[in-house]
This record gives sequence, C-alpha cells and structure tokens, in this order.
Amino acid sequence: MLRSSEFVPLVALLMSLSALSTDAMLPALPEIGSDLGAAARNDVQYIITALFLGMGIGPLLFGPLSDCIGRKSSILIGLAIFMAGCVISIAATEFWVMIAGRVLQGVGAASPRVVSMAIVRDQYEGRLMARILSFVMAVFITVPMVAPAMGQGILLVADWRAIFAALFVVAGIAGLWLLIRQPETLPRQHRLPFSVTAVMRSAAMVVRTRQALAYTLAQGCAFAPFVAYLSTAQQIFQVTYGVGLLFPLYFAGLALSFGVTVLVNGHLVMRYGMLRLSVIAAIVVTVASAVTWGLIFIFDGVLPLWLFLASLLVIFGGVGLLFGNLNALAMQPLGNIAGVGAAIVTLISTLVAVPLGGLIGYLYDGTLFVLMGSFALSGAAALAAVAWGARR
Repeated sequence: MLRSSEFVPLVALLMSLSALSTDAMLPALPEIGSDLGAAARNDVQYIITALFLGMGIGPLLFGPLSDCIGRKSSILIGLAIFMAGCVISIAATEFWVMIAGRVLQGVGAASPRVVSMAIVRDQYEGRLMARILSFVMAVFITVPMVAPAMGQGILLVADWRAIFAALFVVAGIAGLWLLIRQPETLPRQHRLPFSVTAVMRSAAMVVRTRQALAYTLAQGCAFAPFVAYLSTAQQIFQVTYGVGLLFPLYFAGLALSFGVTVLVNGHLVMRYGMLRLSVIAAIVVTVASAVTWGLIFIFDGVLPLWLFLASLLVIFGGVGLLFGNLNALAMQPLGNIAGVGAAIVTLISTLVAVPLGGLIGYLYDGTLFVLMGSFALSGAAALAAVAWGARR
C-alpha cells in the first residue's frame, strides 16, 4: 500500500482529469463555437455537458471491468480512451465531431473517476474513508482553481486545440505514475466474472439498498446546479459581468472556497460524522440560495458582482461538505461490490445531474434567476433524500 502522502495526490490527479477537462475549456468556449460553427449562443454549453454525458455512460463499463480484471488495468484502458477522445477533438473541423470527441473523453475519464473510488474503498472504510476522500478532494480542488487560467494562458500563445494536447499529456503522466507506483488493490481470488447478468444483479443490489440509493440521488440533486454553473460560468462572468481576462481569477476564488470546505470536512467528519454534516450542508445550501434568489428580484435579475460572489462562497461551502460525505455514505454499504457499486453510484448521480444541469444552463438568459433558484430547489431535494436515507 502506498503511503498516504503519495496515494492522495495520485488519486486526486486521476480523479481530477474530468475536472481539468471541464474547466480548462471554459475560456475557449466562444472561440471553439465560432471556429466549428455552433448554431446558437448557448450551444457551446454542449462542449461541457457532452463530457458529463460520457462520464455517465463510462461507469457501466469500467465499474464491472475493474471487478473483473483489476483496478489498475481498468484505469489504464480508460486513460487510453480519454487520450483518443483528445485526438478526435484536436482534429475536429465540425461541431458535431467535437461533441463526439468530448463524449469519448467523458467515457474514458469515468474510469479513473470511478475506479479510484473503488481503490480507496478497497483499502479504507467508514470515517477513515471519508477522511481520505476529503483530503483527495482538497488536492483535487486545486484543479478547478488553476484549470481556467491554464486554458486562458494557452489561448494567449496558441489556439484552443493546444488545450486538448495538454490534456493528452496530463493523462499520459497520470497513467505512467499509476503503472509504476500503485499496487493492485483487488486480489485475483476476489475478482468477479464479467457478465451482463452479474452486472444487472449487482446493480439491482445497489438500487435495493435504500441508504446507497438515497445518498446517490442526493448527490445527483446537489450536482445538477453545479453542472449548470460550470456550463454558464464563462457567459456569466465574461458576458453578464464583463470581467474579461479576469474570469479565471474569479473562478479560482470560488473554487478555493469549495476546496477549503472539503479540507475542513476531513477533520470535522471524524468528530461529527458524515450524516450530520450532510444535513447541515444541505440546509445551508437551501437557505443561502433561497435568500439570494429573493435578492435577485430587488436587483432586476443581476446582483452586484460582490454580492453574487459572496452568495456563491456560502453556497459552494455547503456543496463542498455534501460531495465528500454523500459519496462515502453511498459507498459505505457496498464494500463487497465496490467496483460495480462505485459505477452505479456515479451513473445514477450523473444521469440525474447532467440532464437537469443541462436544462438549467440552457435556460440562461443573462440573468441569475434560474441558476440561483435551481440551487435552492436542489438543496431542498438533497435534504429530503438524505432524510430518506437516514430512516431506520
């Protein structure tokens, strides 16, 4: 077993590939849409949601595959698929080809995202697992802080295709690190045959486990407006607020609040437990979002920038508490089928979040009504799902 000082950054890098693929693209969306002939202004959001769609499909393959052939091999296959998607995006001359490449990137990125959770579950459980995941998320969150700046920096010296080339290189580095340093965590005698019947049986077990299903649905509800925020962040900051090249700075500041909360959660969870923190976080998100939504009426749809940032700092703090704890709560009863369990948890939460988040984002009209209202409704829905999962 790797020491935590190396294991945490390795897992964080593997899991952050999806975030890097999302956030590094944000400054380039207008240029990509213009070069590839996107029909409408909001169509560029599909470059983000297509990635999430692929990440919803990928777990069906890589979760069961990791239980069959082992964790390392599954991640390496996923990284190869991701890198192929990068090549397609680099070569794209039409918008639909770009979307196809992004879906393929999402399918590949699902492997390190899902199987890394299974690696953590193979070695840790309970509150210690939540602690490790929190530290992983704290390292992971530096990616959204620097990714838009990385994308903006690349655009200053090259075109948007160079961003995909950089993603290709990062995936290669992560694969080599995993191959050389991380031991396999699933012994051969514990592996399961890869069969559709076995997958369906395991999936049914996850769905029938009320605790796993409830916290998975809570994840999906909490993540939906976050998908919408990621899809519209470039438009909100550079179009509605006109911050120009300062967009990565504002984006990084908000990501920092998320990361600090996740890091603090690694300490709080050992004392207060995952469930209590999840309830508190859902309440914070719901109340803060509802208050902000009410204030938007006073300012005719667009808050002053400082007030918008302050509101998101509070909301993202609550979301940061939710992410690490809900994941651990959902995975807790699934230790005997960690690979498929991680896959189904990720699949269900993604398929809840992406369509809803995509719809919320596409309704963006230059005001903040829809986005902030969605945060309030999703927080209430997440709270209801957590309460359902906590019933004896």
